[in-house]
Amino acid sequence: MAKQLAYRLGRGAGRAWRGIDQIMIKGLTAAGLPAGAAKTLLWGVKLAVLVGLLYVAFWLAAVVIGIAVAVWNGKHPVDDVDEDGCEWRHDHLGFGLYDQDGYRIDSAYSGHPED
Repeated sequence: MAKQLAYRLGRGAGRAWRGIDQIMIKGLTAAGLPAGAAKTLLWGVKLAVLVGLLYVAFWLAAVVIGIAVAVWNGKHPVDDVDEDGCEWRHDHLGFGLYDQDGYRIDSAYSGHPED
């Protein structure tokens, strides 16, 4: 039943589309435009509409993905502290990885007295 309904709706939409095309071509040729130019103009309009729809769909998808990423990041906050207690922060030796005692451990000079 559903397949038959979908088939009928699709066939009806196709007939309506072709009917609108024929009406537009007849109207353009009645206005003095050659039939080939009228068909080309209609294809150009269809292409422009398709490109516009794809443009809107792209940005809609980008916004939805951006919102999904923001929500996911909100639920899964980034922990700046590693398992061994090291933390990424901006301190007296600049931005870097510091241990619990405040020594920078991600550079050649860590500021530790033994270095």
